[in-house]
Amino acid sequence: MQLLIVIRILGILLMVFGLTFIPPWLVGWVMGDDNLTPFTLSFVISVTLGGVLWGLTRNYRREMKLRDGLLIVVSFWVVLGLIGSTPIYLQPELGLSFSQAVFESVSGITTTGATVITGLDELPRSLLFYRQQLQWLGGLGIIVLVVAFLPLLGVGGMQLYKGEMTGPIKDSRLSGRISETAKVLWLVYTGITVLCALVYKIEGMTWFDAVSHAFTTVATGGFSTHDASFGYFQNPTMEVTAMVFMILGALPMALHFIALRHGSLRAYWRSAEVRFYIGWLTAVAVMVVAFFLANWPEGSWVDTVRLNLFNLVSFATTTGYTATDHTAYGPFLMLLLVMTTVIGGCAGSTTGGMKSVRVMLLARQGIHEVRRLIHPHAVFVIRLGGRPLDPGVISAVWAFFAAWMFTFLFFFFAMLFTGMDIESALGAVLATLANLGPGIGSVTSNFAAESESVLWLGMLAMILGRLEIFTVLAILLPMFWRR
Repeated sequence: MQLLIVIRILGILLMVFGLTFIPPWLVGWVMGDDNLTPFTLSFVISVTLGGVLWGLTRNYRREMKLRDGLLIVVSFWVVLGLIGSTPIYLQPELGLSFSQAVFESVSGITTTGATVITGLDELPRSLLFYRQQLQWLGGLGIIVLVVAFLPLLGVGGMQLYKGEMTGPIKDSRLSGRISETAKVLWLVYTGITVLCALVYKIEGMTWFDAVSHAFTTVATGGFSTHDASFGYFQNPTMEVTAMVFMILGALPMALHFIALRHGSLRAYWRSAEVRFYIGWLTAVAVMVVAFFLANWPEGSWVDTVRLNLFNLVSFATTTGYTATDHTAYGPFLMLLLVMTTVIGGCAGSTTGGMKSVRVMLLARQGIHEVRRLIHPHAVFVIRLGGRPLDPGVISAVWAFFAAWMFTFLFFFFAMLFTGMDIESALGAVLATLANLGPGIGSVTSNFAAESESVLWLGMLAMILGRLEIFTVLAILLPMFWRR
């Protein structure tokens, strides 16, 4: 373990993150906010602290190892959550405790969308923009952005990239150099965001709302500038647009680049994971429509179906926007939404959850085990994209599934220990570990009334969910710290 190089890279990352306080400051200045001091102080703190860490270790140059990268990734998400909370904590209008401010920051950067803030419509524009920007930066991962520029500083980026990217297979690249891969991903991500903002504006949003919601739609984060979330707009056209871009955010960013480069949609159809994801999402949508047809055969149910299909896409992409109360239509629909959240989107996307590719591989493995009962001596090979998968990948998928379930149970019982009822504890864990945002029970809308112990448990769950558990668990093992 090379702690000096870890400190050096953390210093660089903090200085880069400090620059993200400038856009909210400019937005607040343009839109007439009275108090921009929180962002000024936050910029100074982040850049100064980063500069000190980098200055003390700038002459220490060694090749970064995988363990160094893992520690940097985990440390940065923790440090970023703390530094990112500064402008939130310093806002006099909010009056939040330190724990609440850090919870809001961690929720933003992990694209979870759980919030402790109410009265959004009355808050300063700079703060609202900052929350949306946090989720956009966390969507693809600010570390992946920095990886694109680390070669200029003489630092290799593959170790950071492996620690940050989601999914069971992390070695695929779009180009020969990891920095070029990171740049391509961010160009695609930015391009989709710009397109989303333009469409929102054409459909009637203000520029502020259009850009703000484009940030959190493509990032599948779910923060909104209004307490009513996406239901504030009451616009079916905007809802359809949001669903399209949420699904785009839930698909692998690499596939968007390949489709654009070849000028063809075949790349999506060739992806077994995308076919699986769209397939089960369509099947669940049919179930939602059938549910309302069976229970409300008469009267005007079209708007109800439309709003709940919006909620379905929002939950299936772990975005967390709501257009109507997701707990109002009984346990069947609510549990259906919960199931889609646990599965999540595709690997290499901005979503949370376990990822569709893992669920697909688990299903295929299960089918093979049934076939093996019939043909005990047959050899069955699981393929992905037409190529046989290494058995180690399947083992890793099963290990992740087991780790996810044990982690879920740990946080569920921990939430119960704090005094939460069963429904609220279940909702809190789903909202944080799956990086969804809205839950059920007392956390249906927000976490504003929850205790500090619930908030800190939620923060840990959000980071574990964002980094897919193993990245965090690895640094807790004694063997990680041995020479």
